[in-house]
Amino acid sequence: MRRIGMAAAAALAPVTLLLTLSLSTACGGGDATPPDASIDGNPGGQTYTLHWGPVEVAPGEEDTRCVTLRLGNDFPIKVHEIHNTLSPGSHHFIVYRLADGVEDPTPTPCFPFVDTLDPTKGAPLMITQRSDETLELPPGVAFSLAANQMVRLEMHFINTSPTETISVEATSEVHVMADADFQQDADFLFIGNPDIQLPPQAGVTQTLGPTYFPMPATLADVNIFAITGHTHALGTDVRVETVADGTGPGSSIYAPDPFNWNEPETTFHDPPVTVPAGGGFRFSCDWVNDSGHTVGFGESANDEMCFFWAYYYPSQGSKVCMHSEMYTANPIDLCCPDDAVLCALIQEYIGQL
Repeated sequence: MRRIGMAAAAALAPVTLLLTLSLSTACGGGDATPPDASIDGNPGGQTYTLHWGPVEVAPGEEDTRCVTLRLGNDFPIKVHEIHNTLSPGSHHFIVYRLADGVEDPTPTPCFPFVDTLDPTKGAPLMITQRSDETLELPPGVAFSLAANQMVRLEMHFINTSPTETISVEATSEVHVMADADFQQDADFLFIGNPDIQLPPQAGVTQTLGPTYFPMPATLADVNIFAITGHTHALGTDVRVETVADGTGPGSSIYAPDPFNWNEPETTFHDPPVTVPAGGGFRFSCDWVNDSGHTVGFGESANDEMCFFWAYYYPSQGSKVCMHSEMYTANPIDLCCPDDAVLCALIQEYIGQL
């Protein structure tokens, strides 16, 4: 891996933003149905409920805020389903498992996708943009959570009303399977391209891609069972294929028709899809920029993005990946935490923000 200095790391600020995004006053921890763990293992059936907010959001206000909560499970559990509900004003909502932490139920400003580059600190479990969304894992597949699991809930919200204050809140329900049914752990993969510069062209579709991203070697044999595309308000389409190489024919794994940027479809695959040996993903995003000004990549709902996230098994750890040709001298394909040197520099740079 080529080493770079801190000045170079700072020059990668847009790349850093992609890698660190993208990705409760009502409760100090999880509300749960009564557990009934036996000597033979947890029989499952418990539901733990976590709350974010509510928060009063002024006209035009936009922010990202987090709460850190204890789930309330007295013993290790296997989670086979997560159900998130979001109020109007929500842009995205992320549920993380944390390695440790101190409870803080008050929604507090936080850096998006915090700690995702360091797997020793935590990893995303589920990202939601839809007002009501359920992630149900395949039979025998689950997220493994430790006893007394700490969880972070991250909410990016915006009030587009010029006059009305709104109340924003979210709820996450975590459903547990029986230990006896568990076979494999699931995890999370996030891939994107920050090379977005959209001049104002009302009525004209502008496309980024197709972008080829080679599958990380550590994920060579995994099974992808769900995938979601993501843009902001100017986005009109996201398409993803698996391919044997960057130029050959592909197999579509994500192509919702129509694509709805603020309620993007999660496509489930049963049986799960795999990537051809030595191959990867090819993805594209479309926009129509009728804003009257040039729009680039960024965190704000008024900026744009092009990425997708996928859920897979067996777990090889959470991965946050990107391809870029705009911000470095040569094209770069990067996955954290696999590319340890550059990921560590980016993590250090983030810590100085």
